[in-house]
Amino acid sequence: QVQLTESGGGLVQAGGSLRLSCAASRSIVSINSMGWYRQAPGKQRELVAFIISGNKPTYADSVKGRFTISRDNAKNTVYLQMNSLKPEDTAVYCCNAVLLGSIYWGQGTQVTVSS
Repeated sequence: QVQLTESGGGLVQAGGSLRLSCAASRSIVSINSMGWYRQAPGKQRELVAFIISGNKPTYADSVKGRFTISRDNAKNTVYLQMNSLKPEDTAVYCCNAVLLGSIYWGQGTQVTVSS
């Protein structure tokens, strides 16, 4: 099992940046896939980005060129660097991990982008 704790959310003006962190309760070396999802009010949860060990990251079209996902195995942490933020990026951002066929989720962190 793994517990995930997100941090780094907040209120930012359009065009600004935030970096989200997802800290895992165990080593992430053996966690095959880790990613970020988001859910805006009244909308379904959507994939933002995910990264699989040894592969290039995958991004939603809406964030390509603006967001960067990375993982630091030494710190058991996955990051989401978000630049050029837009009001439509406002959502609760959740981290997830796929480990031995099970999916784990963090509680989420709120990101609000003002226009």
